[in-house]
Amino acid sequence: MAEDSLRIGGLSSGLAVILNSGDGKENPSKPRLVSYSDEFGQQSVERALEYVFGLPNKSIGPLSGPVDSSLVRSIIKNYLYSDSDSLVSNRDGVCISDNGSGPGVIGLEKFSICGEIRIVKPPLLLESLAVFSSARANAYVWKGKWMYEVILETSGIQQLGWATISCPFTDHKGVGDADDSYAFDGRRVRKWNKEAEPYGQPWVAGDVIGCCIDLAHDEISFYRNGVSLGVAFSGIRKMGPGFGYHPAVSLSQGERCELNFGARPFKYPIDGYHPLQAPPSSSSFVKQLLDCLSRLLDMQSVERAEHSSVERLRRLKRFVSLEELFYPVSHGICEEFFSVVEADCQGAEYIGWGPLLLFFMGVFGVRAPHDWLSLDRVLDVFLEFQGSHVMFEHIINALSCACKTASLVLTECPYSGSYSYLALVCHLLRREQLMVLWWKSSDFGFLFEGFLSRKSPNRQDLQCMIPSVWWPGSCEDVSTESSMLLATTALSDAVSKIEEKHRDLCLLVIQFIPPLSPPQFPGSVFRTFVQNLLLKYRGADRNMPPPGILSNSVLVSLYTVILHFLSEGFGVGNICGWLKSCDSSGHDIGFLHRGGCQSFPIGLFLKNDPHRAELSRLGGSFSHLSKSHPMHDQEAEVIRWEEGCMDDEETRVTHLTKQKPCCCSCYDMEFTKCSKYPIRTTTKSSRHHCSAIPERSAQVAAECSTGSLNEEISDKPSSSDQSESEFGYRPVQHMRTVPRDSDLASTTLREEELLDALLLLYHIGLAPNFKQASYYMSHQSQSISLLEETDKQIRERACKEQLKRLKETRNNYREEVIDCVRHCAWYRVSLFSRWKQRGMYATCMWVVQLLLVLSKLDSVFIYIPEFYLEALVDCFHVLRKSDPPFVPPAIFIKQGLTSFVTFVITHFNDPRISSADLRDLLLQSISVLVQYREYLAAFESNEVAKQRMPKALLSAFDNRSWIPVTTILLRLCKGSGFGSSKHGESSSSSIIFQGLLREACISDEELFSAFLNRLFNTLSWTMTEFSVSIREMQEKYQVLEFQQRKCCVIFDLSCNLARLLEFCTHEIPQAFLSGPDTNLRRLTELIVFILNYITSASDVEFFDLSLRRHGQSLEKVNRGMILAPLVGIIVNLLDASTDSKFKEHNDIVGVFANMDCPETMHYGLQYMLEYNWATSFRGEAYVPKLCRLENFLALLISHTDSKKIEGLECGENNADDGMCCICYASEADAQFIPCSHRSCYVCITRHLLNCQRCFFCNATVLEVVRTIENTVER
Repeated sequence: MAEDSLRIGGLSSGLAVILNSGDGKENPSKPRLVSYSDEFGQQSVERALEYVFGLPNKSIGPLSGPVDSSLVRSIIKNYLYSDSDSLVSNRDGVCISDNGSGPGVIGLEKFSICGEIRIVKPPLLLESLAVFSSARANAYVWKGKWMYEVILETSGIQQLGWATISCPFTDHKGVGDADDSYAFDGRRVRKWNKEAEPYGQPWVAGDVIGCCIDLAHDEISFYRNGVSLGVAFSGIRKMGPGFGYHPAVSLSQGERCELNFGARPFKYPIDGYHPLQAPPSSSSFVKQLLDCLSRLLDMQSVERAEHSSVERLRRLKRFVSLEELFYPVSHGICEEFFSVVEADCQGAEYIGWGPLLLFFMGVFGVRAPHDWLSLDRVLDVFLEFQGSHVMFEHIINALSCACKTASLVLTECPYSGSYSYLALVCHLLRREQLMVLWWKSSDFGFLFEGFLSRKSPNRQDLQCMIPSVWWPGSCEDVSTESSMLLATTALSDAVSKIEEKHRDLCLLVIQFIPPLSPPQFPGSVFRTFVQNLLLKYRGADRNMPPPGILSNSVLVSLYTVILHFLSEGFGVGNICGWLKSCDSSGHDIGFLHRGGCQSFPIGLFLKNDPHRAELSRLGGSFSHLSKSHPMHDQEAEVIRWEEGCMDDEETRVTHLTKQKPCCCSCYDMEFTKCSKYPIRTTTKSSRHHCSAIPERSAQVAAECSTGSLNEEISDKPSSSDQSESEFGYRPVQHMRTVPRDSDLASTTLREEELLDALLLLYHIGLAPNFKQASYYMSHQSQSISLLEETDKQIRERACKEQLKRLKETRNNYREEVIDCVRHCAWYRVSLFSRWKQRGMYATCMWVVQLLLVLSKLDSVFIYIPEFYLEALVDCFHVLRKSDPPFVPPAIFIKQGLTSFVTFVITHFNDPRISSADLRDLLLQSISVLVQYREYLAAFESNEVAKQRMPKALLSAFDNRSWIPVTTILLRLCKGSGFGSSKHGESSSSSIIFQGLLREACISDEELFSAFLNRLFNTLSWTMTEFSVSIREMQEKYQVLEFQQRKCCVIFDLSCNLARLLEFCTHEIPQAFLSGPDTNLRRLTELIVFILNYITSASDVEFFDLSLRRHGQSLEKVNRGMILAPLVGIIVNLLDASTDSKFKEHNDIVGVFANMDCPETMHYGLQYMLEYNWATSFRGEAYVPKLCRLENFLALLISHTDSKKIEGLECGENNADDGMCCICYASEADAQFIPCSHRSCYVCITRHLLNCQRCFFCNATVLEVVRTIENTVER
């Protein structure tokens, strides 16, 4: 009931019931009041009026006539009064100079402004347009206790505080940079008075900073959201009349803040401190009037609550109700209210933001169930007065501002944060009169953004929101886990309530039809707002966003609203007959889950709207494409396809097949609870079903589409415990409908447009948040590992000094873990609710199928904005890594997203995608997915992947993409090499793709030859870089962490490339053993180079330590990682050379022996034989391979000895002019044309693999002529 709801204005309850002592028809002019404490019929209407106006008993004598507004106003004037003198506190100590805004009004002193400051919104919402801007107010104080408030629109570098007029402002110096200048900067968490010192807490957008100065104790202090940050400065210089401290601010470029010197009530007034600008003298009198109106409403609430008792008494003694008294009394109060407001125009803003707002909040209630019936009665009376429009403008402004600054408070959940303000504004805007008033205001978009704003918590806020922290393996008390669960559940409910009200508000705007000619369609206002918002925030995704970009909470809220509309439906069947979200059965099914025939207007890609002007397309910039590939004749076309048409029929999963996608499937709901951290997943707004059943129950859907629900509510003073959204929308008053006209149908807001906006909102608003969430999740795991390692070292009981240091380190790690756990919990609450995951999954399904369909149309595909692809890939991986997980990994791709695998495979090297970064993004996706067995299975079962991926990967191994391609190939092929099975590395290897890669290499010799050449070159480069890095580290006294990390990365890459070579020698040995021995010679040279460095490092211990990463053991990082593939390469070639298929093979021993470095070769092979391979193997399966390597070494030594003997017997020959001057091992039997330089054919062929110029004179080689036994080959 309404009397149970929380009242802000301190309203009373337990009131009297108005009854009539006689027959209403016989004596209509004498209504009576019957008190609960007196006999019925003994109290008069005079007593009722005394209660309403808070007067002593029998203050009002017998009335001679009916109660009307004139009587009421006379009572007010006779008994209520405003003692303005008593309201004005002692103003001694403050001086306000006139700046043209009126006497007593505080603003900026224009001549004090340094830089460039823009008034974004009157009176004092400031933005700095210069690199650094400063300004003072036109008021100063010299004694007393004073304060002003600053609402942060942005959270960057701002210096807020006090300064005297003598403090200079320059392009580099501002508040806090002089002697009598004091400032606080929450971005850098510093206080400034010439020098900076640590102080306070980091601030966030939406914070309210109280700047207080106590000249009685010579102190300056600051408050954040009403919480003291402590005394910042003490012993400040005393001042006198004519010279004092001015409020002053300094802002960096693009920073925004709103100053309040007292023109509006403070958000967080501090006891004992006065506002610089005095409140209007009428504010107290206005509050008395509103208190009278509140008591009148309370009496009516009691009467409604006792409805049955009143009816019984009415039958017995024919009493009448308060209805006859309400209108004249309320009308009289309002007449007096507006006469006071009109008499004090400057005080209207203060009254609207203060007493009037508190009154409306008190009537409506700050938590459900809301007393909307009482509020409606008040609104009916208020709107009769012309002056009400000005007051409602102030109310809407105040509510919008309150949403920006509202914080979630755990003890107030679930009706915390901006919920109460949103609930009130939603109810107000159901009246067309007020909706039109809001829409016509010049600040419509700005206020709408305010309503959608949500303040992000900082570390201290999270500590209050989640006081107890627990994580798996923590030493905390068991009760801590349940406490954390309760806190996160309460916060989740609060976030859900706020999001629900955001949807209510946006749906009201969508339904609104502005009073324009020609008539507009539903959604036109909402579309304009979304486009303007996207235009305003363009560039927000850059590494260095442009100035003026505000917090992305508005983008996140709007994304959440649209996602719910598209996924869960609009909840009202249809919107004025346009946005239909019901199927033929009346079930409310979201756009993303309808299945069947899909369509999309191509014109969305071909428009160059202002908010899209700077957005790159897959084929390049829009201006370039419009010139090179004009598409003027296709703007009105609509592409249509059947859901799942791009998937294999055997594996196809759609919303209409028997097997449903993950977003609409039934599975074990306990899986959603497998998060490692305590959080209860809210399933209230998400529905999980086996078929395309209604998203809401049929009963609720029926109630939403009929008037029965409204009739039921009309008999109650308030709704039940369910929120209005769950009941369905109350009818919007006087909402017009527009007849459908085929000529204007294109102007209607379509769900496809909302999807387009959704993806852009995700790209610029959600992606950074998910990236931050991923950082905290990763950092949390790392911090927990470090904490556990430190605990282990403490248990080992190190020496006393070391134990002290370890405990200090442990405390630091523990604080980091606690902070990460809180942040991760908050991100799970705010970003990963169940229905959002469901909507994101359906979005991925819809978009990837759209991209695959459009990929068949080259002319359209190149016009697709890049953010479609970026949002798709990011959203996919966010869902894949989400905690709590959305679905088991085994079905994540299989049941709905097989198209994603098809898309990344077919487009990671698509030349139509002009951005190499985008192609890399697709390649990285493959790299990530193939490392997991569950996802690799999706690739193995995808026909397109099996047909195209092997050759596509080989061709993509170039100077840019070789790292991800190497990673992918290694993950597909690992497990079969020498020393690769110790740690279970074969878990994600694929026999299927190993065979497909072998076939691709054999079937396309040119492709494989080019790949192998690039592989040789790359491995040679990485090993050279590695050797240089090691040498630099040895020469430096102190090794930087960056150098060590770089060294480790290069070493890992070298090991991976060597593994790929090992795979090639195992699967395609003929590439080295058959035909020219160029590949075998290059392979041998690489082996010699690696062995020469790895086995002859001057400082073996330094080599191993230089590869040690933080927290890694030598078992995972050691020389064996690079030596193992070398052993495998040699053994693979030896095994293949014994195969009958390679009878005429190249001489392996001979090629190795001809390297002219026998000592290096012998020492290196011996080192590999003596290496402790037991650390890399399970069992002794490696022993036979080492035996073959030992036999090879024996043959090599024997061959080398034979060559030495031959050389001694024959003696050294004189240099032959006919020998190749490059290798000095073969005859110069080939000639470059046209320059005629000569060399051996082997050297020339190898050189031409990478360069088409002569290595003697750098001339371009047109032809190579080879001479064999006096015959010429071209």
